[in-house]
Amino acid sequence: MTRQILQRTPASIALAACIASIGHAAAATTPPQLTPARPADFVGTCEDLAGQLGGLDQTQITATTTVPAGTLMQAGQPIAEHCLVTGKMHERISPVDGKTYAIGFEMRLPKAWNGRFYHQGNGGIDGSVVTALGALGGGPLSGALMQGFATLSSDAGHTLAQGGPAFGLDPQARLDYGYQAVGKLTPMAKQVVQVAYGKQPDRSYFGGCSNGGRHTLVAAARYAADYDGFLAGAPGYRLPLAALANIFGAQRYASVATGDPKTAAGLETAFTATERKMLAQTVLNRCDALDGATDGMVQDVQACQKNFNFMRDVPKCTGERDGTCLTAAQKAAIAPIFRGATTQDGQRFYTGFPYDAGAGAGGIAFWEFTAPLFLDSGAVGVIFKVPPSIAALTDGPGFSLGLNIDATLAELHATDALYTESAMSFMTPPADSDYGDVWRRGGKILAYHGVSDAIFSVKDTEDWYRSLGRHSGVHPRQFGRLYRVPGMGHCSGGPATDQADFLSPLVAWVEQGVAPQALVAMARGAGNPGGVNAELPADWSPTRSRPLCPFPQVAKYLGSGDIEQASSWACAATSAHNPPTR
Repeated sequence: MTRQILQRTPASIALAACIASIGHAAAATTPPQLTPARPADFVGTCEDLAGQLGGLDQTQITATTTVPAGTLMQAGQPIAEHCLVTGKMHERISPVDGKTYAIGFEMRLPKAWNGRFYHQGNGGIDGSVVTALGALGGGPLSGALMQGFATLSSDAGHTLAQGGPAFGLDPQARLDYGYQAVGKLTPMAKQVVQVAYGKQPDRSYFGGCSNGGRHTLVAAARYAADYDGFLAGAPGYRLPLAALANIFGAQRYASVATGDPKTAAGLETAFTATERKMLAQTVLNRCDALDGATDGMVQDVQACQKNFNFMRDVPKCTGERDGTCLTAAQKAAIAPIFRGATTQDGQRFYTGFPYDAGAGAGGIAFWEFTAPLFLDSGAVGVIFKVPPSIAALTDGPGFSLGLNIDATLAELHATDALYTESAMSFMTPPADSDYGDVWRRGGKILAYHGVSDAIFSVKDTEDWYRSLGRHSGVHPRQFGRLYRVPGMGHCSGGPATDQADFLSPLVAWVEQGVAPQALVAMARGAGNPGGVNAELPADWSPTRSRPLCPFPQVAKYLGSGDIEQASSWACAATSAHNPPTR
C-alpha cells in the first residue's frame, strides 16, 4: 500500500485548521460537572484550634474565639454559633518606608458547616479586616456565613492606619493589594478549614463588590484552580484607569464650577443636584416607556442610549441657570465624561457611562465630586503611578486638578528598578487571560453591575463579559452571567430594585449544573429587613420587584398585570436596533 501525502496548500491548511477548531470546540463543550459540597461538623473546640494551627507557613494565629449564636446579626436574623480565628501572615519591615507590614485576616468557621469556603474581597483600597459575613448587594437578607460557609476576610497586606494610600510607596504592599495577598491567604485558609473540620472545603467561592469585584475577577484569572465559583459585583477590574478617568471628569467639572473646585461642594457647582435630577427626568422622558411601561425605570439600556441625545434633549439655558437647563459651557464640559475619558488627542482610555434614571440619585455626588479630589488622588498618585507622587498625599485636590492625564496614563503602565510591576499588571486580570481555565475545570462566574454606577462603568463590565472565553472558543453564557441593575448606583442604592440573592444561583450552577436565568430583585422600601433605601421614589411600592435579566436581555412589561411585580415582566431582546422615535 502506498502512502498518500497531503499537499500543504492554503485550502488544505484552512481545512486542517477548521477540523482542529471543531475538535477544540467539541472538547471545550464538555467541562466536568462539579459535585455538591457535603456538610461537616466542627472538630473539637474553637479554643483548642489555636494550638493545632501552629505549623501554618508564615502565619501567626492571634486568637481563636467562640462567637455565640446571635452575637452577630444580619437583616434582623441571628447568625449561628461559630469560631472566629484572627491572625496575620508574612509580617515584615519595609526597606522603603520602614513600616511594618503584614496580611491581617479573620476567618469565621460555623459549628454546622455546609462544606464550602467563601473568600470575601473587600472594597476601596482595603486596609481593614471587615467582618467576614460574605454579604453582597444593597440589602442582602443572608450572606455566606449565615448560609454555613467558612468565610475569610483580610486587609490585603496593609492597614489604613499606616497612612491610607501611603502603603503604595512599598512595592510589595502594592503587589499584595493587587493580587498576591489572595495567593498567600488561599492555601492557609484551606489548611485552617482542614484542621477545623477534618477535610478541605468541597467547594470554594470568591466574591466581593467594587474593589472586591476586582479582586474576584483577578482571582478568577490568576487562581482559577483554587476556586469553583466567582461572584463579582460592580467589578472595577480596570481600577487604575477608572480612577484616572474620574480625575479626568473632575477637571472637566472644574472648568465650569462657580465655587472653589478644590472642595467637593465647590466642584459640585458645575453640575448641581437639581441639574442632575433634571437630567434623570429628561432621560426618563425619552426612555422610560421603551420597556413597555412608564414606571420611573429604564430597563432597555441599549435602546435608551440610541434614543437619548445629551446635546439635543437636555434643555440649553437661554438665561441664568435655574436647575431646568444646562449652559452651553456645561454641556461641553459634561458630555465628554459620559462619552468616556480620553487623552488630549482624543484616544479613549476608559469606557463611557450610560444615561440612566439613576443620574439624579444622591449617591452620585460622592463619586463625582469627593472621590476624585480625596480618594482617586491618593490611589493614582501613590499606589498606581511609577514613580509615585508624594504631592498626592499632601494636597489631593491640587494634585488631581493639576494632573497631566496623558503623562499619568503612561505612568500607570510604567515600571522601574524599584517598582518592577506596573499598576496595569498587578491591579488587573492578566491581559492574555480569557478565563478559559475557569471554564475547563467546571467553574462559573456571575457578575452584576448598577447601570447608574458613577465610578466603574457598567459598559466596561459589558466589554469584559463579551471577552469571556474568546480565545478558548467558548461562548460567555457557557460559564458566565452578567446582570445589569437599572437605576442602581455603585454596589447599591439609587432608584432601583437593588436587593437580590446572587450567591444561591451561583452555587446551584456550580454544584448542580442549573444555569441561572432571570433573577428576582426587590426594592428596599419601608420595613425591609435588609435596610431601607432612602433613594426610592415615593410613588413606588416599597416591595416593588423586577426580573434582573442575563445580559444582553432586558426586562419588558407583558402588557397586563401589576406593574409593581416581577411576574408581570419577562426577559427579552433589546429594541436598540429599532428604537421608537419621539
